[in-house]
Amino acid sequence: MRALGRTGLEVSPLCIGTSPLASMPGLYGYAVPEDRAVATVKAVLSSREINFIDTSNGYGSAELRVGQALRDLGGVPSGFVLATKVDPDPETGDFSGARVRASVEESLTRLGLDRIPLLHLHDPERIGFEAATAPGGPVEALVELKRQGIAEHLGVAGGPIGLLRRFLGTGVFEVLLSHNRYTLLDRSARELFADAHARGIGVLNAAPYGGGMLVKGPEKQHRYAYGERDDRIAAAALAMRDAAGRAGVPLAAAALQFSLRAPFVDATVVGVSSPSRVAETARLAGVPIPDALWTELDALAPAEDLWLG
Repeated sequence: MRALGRTGLEVSPLCIGTSPLASMPGLYGYAVPEDRAVATVKAVLSSREINFIDTSNGYGSAELRVGQALRDLGGVPSGFVLATKVDPDPETGDFSGARVRASVEESLTRLGLDRIPLLHLHDPERIGFEAATAPGGPVEALVELKRQGIAEHLGVAGGPIGLLRRFLGTGVFEVLLSHNRYTLLDRSARELFADAHARGIGVLNAAPYGGGMLVKGPEKQHRYAYGERDDRIAAAALAMRDAAGRAGVPLAAAALQFSLRAPFVDATVVGVSSPSRVAETARLAGVPIPDALWTELDALAPAEDLWLG
């Protein structure tokens, strides 16, 4: 287990993300039945290697499925850390302080809990820094929720690096999560992560596979980070797969361990959609990787102007 910044929480290097369990075929290309989703969460909750799960109000049915697994198992296991996120109203887009409070109430009801160990402001790029930090806005509401003990610790989870740096500058957030920006194909978050870690802020790196390209290959997953990308990203992924193959290493193992081996990453968030994927993720984390392969993969990384930033 590792310390998550200065929160006092102890977390496993692997954190299981639940967005695939919401069954969003438009995003992931496949559906996940409820029984499989609940079984997946139970596999995580029963794991000896993993004590950390991440969900969100905005993941639709994912919170409901996590909550069902928790009820079936009699509650959150001792020492297990559960994180969720506040999201805008799905119909109106409202992301006010009032909406944040409503989002938390919805999440608590779905999960069957009365408090959240870690609560993130989710994708604040949807409203921008000024609106998020304005009086009566979501940041103010989160601070109050922490004061009341409903949220034990606060995090900010999003994409754009410059924006996340501004939120950390408020001093409100104890944990940082960014996605798709510290992978074999994109190093945008490296400096931000290192700076946050040095300040005692917990660092979570999500989507180490870039939305699937580094697992399925660019022939099957044409998009990186859920969007269309430059062909040079796909070319780099192919070259990396060839290099890993010559070393006898699955590219997925190298992609996962690229994040796990970073000294400034406390936990790596990996989305899964079945119990077998929980076990497979743990297996990939332990695949031996020769030092020479890391050198070769670094040399194959796309140029900085192709990164998400």
